[in-house]
Amino acid sequence: MIIISPWSQKLRNGKENPKNYPYWPELISLIDDHIVQVGVDNEKILVDDYRFNLSLKELECLVKSCETWIAVDSFFQHFCWDIGKPGIVLWGQSDPLIFGHPENINLLKDREYLRQNQFHLWEDATYKKEVFVDPIEIIKYL
Repeated sequence: MIIISPWSQKLRNGKENPKNYPYWPELISLIDDHIVQVGVDNEKILVDDYRFNLSLKELECLVKSCETWIAVDSFFQHFCWDIGKPGIVLWGQSDPLIFGHPENINLLKDREYLRQNQFHLWEDATYKKEVFVDPIEIIKYL
């Protein structure tokens, strides 16, 4: 079983969070394993088995039982690091050398796409689909 945590926190201005990976449907179609999506209410559902609003204990049990996980830069990657379960993090404009954990597989298309001020509000950033790695690149690491 593979867990996906596809979305970062919703922005206060209602715009798409620039951390959100745009190619989830393509990636999911390439995965030949059971996928469980975790998240919170009102997020877009990508797979049949989705589990929203889990307690931290429930999430920990689920993560410890998975083969691996794939997530965007969000709470989830830090949570998994804290419980000692490395996985795959999809990076776009945020810098994995600042916000990532070296135990994970940190997939960044190119440092040229990193935003200049890494600590500025995400509401001020522009969503750019082209900053993310192709789904085929991710499959190489599964």
